[in-house]
Amino acid sequence: MALGDDELVFVPLGGLGEIGMNAALYGFGPKGRRKWIMVDCGVAFAGDDLPGIDLLMPDIRFLEANRNDLMGIIITHAHEDHIGALTDLWPRLQAPVYATKFAANLLEVRRFNEQGARKIPMNVVERGSRVQMGPFEVEFVGMAHSIPESCALAIRSPAGLVLHTGDWKIDPTPGAGWVTDEKRLRELGDEGVLAMICDSTNVIRGGESPSEADVAKTLTEIIGQAKNRVAVTTFASNVSRIRAVAEAAAANGRECIAIGRAMDRVIQVAEDCGYLDGVRPFRGTDAYGSLPRDKVVALLTGSQGEPRAALARVAEDQHPDVALASGDLVILSSRTIPGNEKAVGRIVNSLIRSGVEVLTDRTHMVHVSGHPRRGEMERMYEWVRPRVAVPVHGEALHIDEHAKLARSLGVPNVVIAKDGDMVLLGPGKPGVIDEVTYGKLYKDGDLLISAGESTVQERRRLAFAGVVSIALALDGRGDLVGDPAFEITGLPQKTRSGEPFEDVIDDAIINVLRGLPKQRRRDADLVENAIERAVRAAVGEAWGKKPTCHVHVVMV
Repeated sequence: MALGDDELVFVPLGGLGEIGMNAALYGFGPKGRRKWIMVDCGVAFAGDDLPGIDLLMPDIRFLEANRNDLMGIIITHAHEDHIGALTDLWPRLQAPVYATKFAANLLEVRRFNEQGARKIPMNVVERGSRVQMGPFEVEFVGMAHSIPESCALAIRSPAGLVLHTGDWKIDPTPGAGWVTDEKRLRELGDEGVLAMICDSTNVIRGGESPSEADVAKTLTEIIGQAKNRVAVTTFASNVSRIRAVAEAAAANGRECIAIGRAMDRVIQVAEDCGYLDGVRPFRGTDAYGSLPRDKVVALLTGSQGEPRAALARVAEDQHPDVALASGDLVILSSRTIPGNEKAVGRIVNSLIRSGVEVLTDRTHMVHVSGHPRRGEMERMYEWVRPRVAVPVHGEALHIDEHAKLARSLGVPNVVIAKDGDMVLLGPGKPGVIDEVTYGKLYKDGDLLISAGESTVQERRRLAFAGVVSIALALDGRGDLVGDPAFEITGLPQKTRSGEPFEDVIDDAIINVLRGLPKQRRRDADLVENAIERAVRAAVGEAWGKKPTCHVHVVMV
């Protein structure tokens, strides 16, 4: 087919070179006049290097500039790293949103718990649905994952068929949700796939991922052997695991108590969608204290060490309704996300010091990943046979290893891209042809701020070297009125020689005023700047660090 100047391009705004914050664009048309669709709109979780920041979101300035040509937003599944930014960013785009029932309902339930969150009109689709969006036709293909109703997208355009896998694995017994639709994927391969944009998360692990059924069996055995209370923590979104814990509790004559708001929300949505049919109703936290120790299984949020989640509060003996004692058992039925190791470690150590036994996937089959290992990826490439491979959803190591795997499997064109790259998929030679505006937005309380703002950098400086605030008054002749007032935060109390830092700062202020002619002391801005430089220098000489310094001079 002759396409003239029309091109099919792929533009990742997040999810390449990092785990999380997944957001991708597909564009079709001539340069400057393309029509776009957006796939996913997720968050990443901020680390300790971003003080005061809760979440990271993709910078969508490029898409905002092209919002009139945005045909729609498609959500592959309801994990936060794929859907979590939608509430904050959708008002800037206001394009139609397409998602399965589970994702749409979970987003709506969460909205009721977030003050001021806007309602997002949702178009609910089913497995196998096809939706026309401008020059694109998008088909939703069922995939197994660690959350119900994960979809791959078969995206058709005049330039060819692209398979966007989303998050997936091959699991014949997923517990809740769909199995990966091998038959349909093979059919797409026979139709002819121009490009596959594929999950890279577990590419460095050989073989194939175990099944959720294996975890369910192990949980039943471990709970059956437990003598006292059992607490299980997992990702609240993992409905298969929630079901497995509830069934393991029932099989061993125990009641299952759900603890944590996120867990309650997911259970509500899963029940509405039929994924917990046949499961005995969950008990509330009020039942915890009245049940014998050998008749309870607590299902808790907080698998990633979140300080306000249920597990952390229980570990620190701060939960109002739930406590654990020596001889009880905690099962971490989850994988620690990179960056959360210290937070999880603190909780584990606290539990162990209290005499609580802790089991993890290092020694027992209590967790399996929702992402494909190399063996599963090899099968996917065998089914789909793309002419172009673009590895996504991973850090640099994962992307590179995925590219090597694709080449070894005979894929003719493998494109390694990064966030912001515009990748030409066809027609012509695939590769990076341009770069768009990209970056990160920080969720700071209820506000979104650009990563380029000085806010976080200033907070780091405050955390590193503290702050000195100084106020003083000068009269019309430039003489000091009263003593300077200052407040010190984050500095040591004394220098190496034992001199109080208050004296160091006071001497620096007085020396500046003595060294300035009276005429120049009448300029408040000049005095403020001179004192700021002198105090930072004096403290720096005595301490080896220069604090942030604020000076306010009042002329009276």
